[in-house]
Amino acid sequence: METKTVRFGEKLVTTKEFLAEGHSFCIGCGEALAIRLAMKALGENVIMAMATGCDEVTTTPLPYTSWRIPWMHTLFENTAAEISGIEAGLKILVKKGRMPERDLICVAMGGDGATSDIGIQALSGAFERGHDFIYICLDNEAYMNTGIQRSSATPYGASTTTAPAGKFSMGQVTRKKNMAAIAAAHDIPYVATACPSYRFDLMKKVRKGAELKGPAYIHILSPCPTGWRYRSDLAIEIGQLAVQTGIFPLYEIEYGRYRLNADPPKLKPIEEYLKLQGRYRHLTGEQIQRIQEMVNEDYAKLKEKVAASPL
Repeated sequence: METKTVRFGEKLVTTKEFLAEGHSFCIGCGEALAIRLAMKALGENVIMAMATGCDEVTTTPLPYTSWRIPWMHTLFENTAAEISGIEAGLKILVKKGRMPERDLICVAMGGDGATSDIGIQALSGAFERGHDFIYICLDNEAYMNTGIQRSSATPYGASTTTAPAGKFSMGQVTRKKNMAAIAAAHDIPYVATACPSYRFDLMKKVRKGAELKGPAYIHILSPCPTGWRYRSDLAIEIGQLAVQTGIFPLYEIEYGRYRLNADPPKLKPIEEYLKLQGRYRHLTGEQIQRIQEMVNEDYAKLKEKVAASPL
């Protein structure tokens, strides 16, 4: 399959689709758009390992597949280990002359559960060993595929089936795990956050992560109409509000240097983001104010790191 040049500067992308139509993602799923954009940035010279999750079950119902690249399904816990083995094996085959040297990109994808919970040990090991691969976390902030159970990426105050809001609980009572910061603590070449509502930013970051030698980590917010309980036509708006309110800032860390990619002159009130989602409808004014304080605190800390980074 011939691939056209992807020219981000002119805001033109390939018309080739490496995630084929006919998958069974929910209408209004941010994850489906995120994968489609990421694949346009990566092109066809890709080998992918994918964890169990929404993206796996919706694209590969036996005997069909929506993938137009070499693709492997693996378990929640070992996606990074599998792509590490593939990357190492390819190097050996090239070294021994059993295959020509090609610019193949090794990619792993997993949801927030497969990344920040079940698969974090294998991911940390792959970062430590310095494998040349890109890991993409598709973060819909819960275990959506198995029934909307909370994960360590579920935000404070959100209601899920295993952390439900009710008479004796406000829903999730712990703060969202900062996986981008955990990845950055491994001193890998590239870490970035992205959102499909900002499509060219997402594609540039995926491409940069693939081109840099060594591990790269891209954390993509993936709005979920089913688990977040929003109208299916609001996915893009909700992603934009996540960035504009500061609850999910867009930034990148390249060789330890922080850079904000979207920094509004004034953040919008967090209530504008929360009110569009049924998972937050139980919150009181006091609880919303507490979330606002958390967002302000985290955003200020991020801006300090950006200011302290050399140009």
